[in-house]
Amino acid sequence: MKTLKFKLYEHKRNKHLKRMINAAGVIYNHCIALHKRYYRIWGKHLNCTKLQSHIAKLRKRNSFWQSVGSQAVQDICQRIEKAYQLFFKHNKKRVRPPGFKKVKKYKSFTLKQAGYKLLGGNRVKIGNRVYQFWKSREIEGKIKTITIKRTALGEMFMVIVVDNELEPEIKSTAGNIAGFDFGLKTFLTCSDGTKIDAPEFLKQSLNAIKKASRHHSKKVKGSNNREGARKNLVRKHEDVCNTRRDWFWKLAHTLTDKFDVLCFETLNLKGMQRLWGRKISDLSFGEFLQILEWVAKKKNKQLVFVDKWYPSSKTCSCCGHVLESLDLSTRQWCCPSCNSVNGRDENAAKNIQMVGASTIGLGDVRLAMPAIAV
Repeated sequence: MKTLKFKLYEHKRNKHLKRMINAAGVIYNHCIALHKRYYRIWGKHLNCTKLQSHIAKLRKRNSFWQSVGSQAVQDICQRIEKAYQLFFKHNKKRVRPPGFKKVKKYKSFTLKQAGYKLLGGNRVKIGNRVYQFWKSREIEGKIKTITIKRTALGEMFMVIVVDNELEPEIKSTAGNIAGFDFGLKTFLTCSDGTKIDAPEFLKQSLNAIKKASRHHSKKVKGSNNREGARKNLVRKHEDVCNTRRDWFWKLAHTLTDKFDVLCFETLNLKGMQRLWGRKISDLSFGEFLQILEWVAKKKNKQLVFVDKWYPSSKTCSCCGHVLESLDLSTRQWCCPSCNSVNGRDENAAKNIQMVGASTIGLGDVRLAMPAIAV
């Protein structure tokens, strides 16, 4: 499965797509209201099939609802059903059930087998109208779904999910393995001694975002000036996200070109976010791992994850001695067994490399790793 994203041309006919998204938002809220009412009266969960048949009857009487394709309406019911199933499954973990959404903030609708047709070149037919998009790459494979998305700036995107079974794989040749330790000051510390500093794009743009936010809050609600200030604020946030994502993609390609096996430690990012807040959000380590996993799969490289309870920082990478306790402020320590001086991050990266190598059956690589000279 592969996801392709294309931007639609700015055109006055895009108002019809936005109207379809608004209609999808109204249908979504109506389905949520039916779920709540059904549970309040009968004390049971509303079945997805019953909901789809009921919405199909209501759709025949409402011309505004008919602007959305029937398959898009079915997909809305199925998404609500999945959200409720996750709520029932993880209720003890404080997962909330799906709730109402503002129609103007509703983002997308999805078409599966019908309701669209790709024409020649960069044209797509959705409903009865033809739209143009920026065709940055060829669409190869069988199309599974097409999703029309609206951003906070009002821009329209088309997301296509294709099933390309014949995608060629790049064979691994180098045979290198490396361990990486994630940190707040240093984004990644490699087992070979390389350190990758985090640019902290949000921190760099924080003053500009605060200034744009102040301008937005001072405008009169409902005015055109407030809408312009809102779009300016959204652009500031989008610039941060796009710059960070671009850096992640480049870093992922650099690491996968250099190493064949990359070992990381499984981290409790939500717990870390409760402690360090905006710092963890700015680093976005979870998003980087998703990008790295996709790139590694495409290049036929391997990602290995070490258990988060493994004491990577407290274990000596030279002799394997484990300390009873190690304070977070201690950045380097001397091993009482072999007297080697270990830097906290470098030592953790080497231990992660060792455990990752043993996990995939490469044996103990501790003898091949020299002591860290400080």
